[in-house]
Amino acid sequence: MRLGSNQPQVSAQLRRLRALTGDALLVRAGNAMTPTETAMQLLGPATTLLREADRLFGAHAKQRSFDAAATEATFRIAASDYLDPLFLPELVAHVKRLAPQVRLELLPLTGDYDYPKRLAAGEVDLVVGNWLRPPGELHLGRLISDEVVCMVGDSYPSRGRWTTERYLAAEHVAPMPFHAQSPGVVDDHLASLGLARNVVVRSAHFGLIPTMVAQTMLVLTTGRLFCSRYVDALPVRILRCPIPFPALSYYQLWHDVTHASAPAKWLREQVREVARNLAGHGMLKRPGA
Repeated sequence: MRLGSNQPQVSAQLRRLRALTGDALLVRAGNAMTPTETAMQLLGPATTLLREADRLFGAHAKQRSFDAAATEATFRIAASDYLDPLFLPELVAHVKRLAPQVRLELLPLTGDYDYPKRLAAGEVDLVVGNWLRPPGELHLGRLISDEVVCMVGDSYPSRGRWTTERYLAAEHVAPMPFHAQSPGVVDDHLASLGLARNVVVRSAHFGLIPTMVAQTMLVLTTGRLFCSRYVDALPVRILRCPIPFPALSYYQLWHDVTHASAPAKWLREQVREVARNLAGHGMLKRPGA
């Protein structure tokens, strides 16, 4: 009962120990069992071995349980700035409420940031961004699917139909390409249709683009979640794209290095929770005009 086992299993374990030591270890003494001299000699070393094993595997067991309120862990997250601008602030506030002593490092996910290598080296815990085809060698969790829309300034001409021809001929602003081999999700899709738009401004500072749009005749094509945050703050409006685009899918990516880590699992749960809450509080708005 103390071993949490039954008689046949204990007998089998005792046979294996006898085979290893070449000694009976336990012999009958009346109605009881008594250890042999060899067994008594092994008792001290065995106790030491078990104590060290408990230190080793007991620490591992503790690692699998994570106390967010007491942890002083540092989490490193590389994130795309194409996300809803409220996502990272909400994530920081949410994490700090649950884990007040935690440290967070938010890193930019740029074209020259080798995130698969950084994840494999344990230099970053999590990567959040959007890909048409996420890297197959990494673990991934889908966070949000977003409709692709156009954002224009309030002064953008509204006469006439918003046609494919008019869309392609307009002056567009776009982020810098994420990879040298690819101009980006929007332009990749247009190229697959044999189309190309007129990109006249490319910016490495995605968060500044809405202000550019508000002051010019430029057209931004990106996710509705991003655009909707600026409609009340800037003189801009959202238009439905005349060309159907596949939904933008945002993922969190991580490596086998942190897959079983209790702190990393907890972090991934918080990212998923924040994404779910934002989507449930009006982020996924109905398409506009």
